[in-house]
Amino acid sequence: MADSENNGDKPNKATVGEPPELPPPSAPPHADVENPSSTSTVVMSSIIDRWKREDLLMKGNLVLRASAFVFALISFIVMASNKHGDWMNFDRYEEYRYCLAIAILACLYTGMQVAIKIYQFSTGRDVISTRASGYIGFAGDQIVAYLLISATSAAASLTNRMRQGSDNLFTDASAASVSMAFFAFTALALSAVISGFKLSHQSYI
Repeated sequence: MADSENNGDKPNKATVGEPPELPPPSAPPHADVENPSSTSTVVMSSIIDRWKREDLLMKGNLVLRASAFVFALISFIVMASNKHGDWMNFDRYEEYRYCLAIAILACLYTGMQVAIKIYQFSTGRDVISTRASGYIGFAGDQIVAYLLISATSAAASLTNRMRQGSDNLFTDASAASVSMAFFAFTALALSAVISGFKLSHQSYI
């Protein structure tokens, strides 16, 4: 009797049982992103991509300005040597003198920009601050490009009128000089687009 009472005081394992063990918590779905090593890899990849993009834009600017320098130099040389006597002298026409002056200005500006960039690439040092260089390049490209297209338009109109009456060495050289000035304008216009993009997407400290 006592044994039965004692057995009644103890809980029956078969009926009550032990609480089931819970499974270990699963890893969060973004555990790989929250991993410090994975995060640092993503950040480094983003920084490297940005450096590559900035380097490509800088080289593109350099190539376009160097092309503009070559075209402006050819335009200047051809126009300055376009003297064949009497009415076939470029300096007798205001439009050609204007085209020659702007070609010289374009040579000076683009030559200076190319020299500065080559110095930066070779030494790793900036001649002027990054902020000032960005603003000067953006404004300079636009101003010189506008002057080039203005001079080209004026000289092209005069050349077309001359070629209607007489097509000779003088008008051919004038047309070649005007064409080179237009190519210089195209290169500087593209350079201005790249300069504006860099200026709007670059953070300065």
